[in-house]
Amino acid sequence: MKYTLFFCAMFAVSLAACGNRGTSGQTEPTPPDRYGYRIVNSYPHDTGAYTQGLFWHEGRLYESTGEIGRSTLREVDLATGEPTRLTKLPDNVFGEGSTLLGGKIYQLTWTEGRAFTYDPATFERTGEFAYRGEGWGLATDGEKLYMSDGTPNITVRNPDTFVAESTIVVRREGVAVPYINELEWIDGKLWANVYMTNEIVIINPADGRVEGSIDFTGLLSQIIIIPYETDVLNGIAIDHATGRIFVTGKRWNRMFEIEIFKK
Repeated sequence: MKYTLFFCAMFAVSLAACGNRGTSGQTEPTPPDRYGYRIVNSYPHDTGAYTQGLFWHEGRLYESTGEIGRSTLREVDLATGEPTRLTKLPDNVFGEGSTLLGGKIYQLTWTEGRAFTYDPATFERTGEFAYRGEGWGLATDGEKLYMSDGTPNITVRNPDTFVAESTIVVRREGVAVPYINELEWIDGKLWANVYMTNEIVIINPADGRVEGSIDFTGLLSQIIIIPYETDVLNGIAIDHATGRIFVTGKRWNRMFEIEIFKK
């Protein structure tokens, strides 16, 4: 998600967080672990890419981008940031998160209620599912799909039918966390961008508890900021074969390989 007015948005995040306490009145006694980051490598990134989803599969980097009339699914050359393959979405939809499972690429749309599937070998569209509500981020544990919608809820979906099977409510010390966006499955946990912030949270998928918080403050100083163009941190991918983790942002000119450390 989407278009950002930074100061108003940050204020809205604070209000939403304060107003989303669980009905049970219970709070999580253990605060999340706090992490910093270090940059391992930096790579070019296409400033025309309004990044919505990012994932790595079998040595290749894939990215989905948004905006009406400009949404794409692309395979990206990490060394250059340029797409080696690209397919456009219909001009009337806004592309969102994506992932690959069971030989299919899945890609969400924002408000159109349509999820597309593709053949990763050809990038040909192979199917479509309908769903209610908004589509934001998408990830997989290798068996199920995990979908965010901009609320504290992550919906677990059947990859064959796209039917919702269960819901995870993301909570930090008992308080619901709004604006859960781009997702990635890393070491048995869900990593999620918190939209309009410099934070990625690490979520226990069993109970929705935020177990870790990674502060990416300062990463913007590593990129060229174009006023009214450069947007927020968004995009997480892991190369499971090597453990390398990549992050970027909407229309950023760089993609970063990072390591995290506990503060």
